[in-house]
Amino acid sequence: LLRVAVDRGGTFTDVVAFYPNGELVVHKLISEDPGSYDDAPTEGIRRALETFLGEPVPRDKPIPTKHIKWIRMGTTVATNALLERTGAREVLVISKGFRDLLRIGNQQRPRIFDLEIKRPELLYDEVIEIDARVRVLTENAPEKKNEDSAVATG
Repeated sequence: LLRVAVDRGGTFTDVVAFYPNGELVVHKLISEDPGSYDDAPTEGIRRALETFLGEPVPRDKPIPTKHIKWIRMGTTVATNALLERTGAREVLVISKGFRDLLRIGNQQRPRIFDLEIKRPELLYDEVIEIDARVRVLTENAPEKKNEDSAVATG
């Protein structure tokens, strides 16, 4: 199955397809090109599948996801909007007991004897604590369940 990583930037979108045989194929698209496609990440995934399958994948049909193991997507557009405070208001959703985690940070003190420490502004307006613990499962680590845990996939 195909594994796909997408980086959606303001100018270009990069789609990297990892083939089961270890081959890597990169598709670079203009992020906004309404004359050619509606959505750059979708178009890049479609092109990656066409290369992988060796047959056309029509734009007017849903992407055949049965050939895809996973898709990972990041976007500098959202990151920039967050850092520049130009997007929507943000909320931090975090496990109960960790509401101050980003405020505390890593305790780095570049000017340890400074009496007037200026903390950076928080990126979120509100904190919602949820009664859950998150564990990252990898392809190489077997799933360990107990009666207090649930596994979300997708």
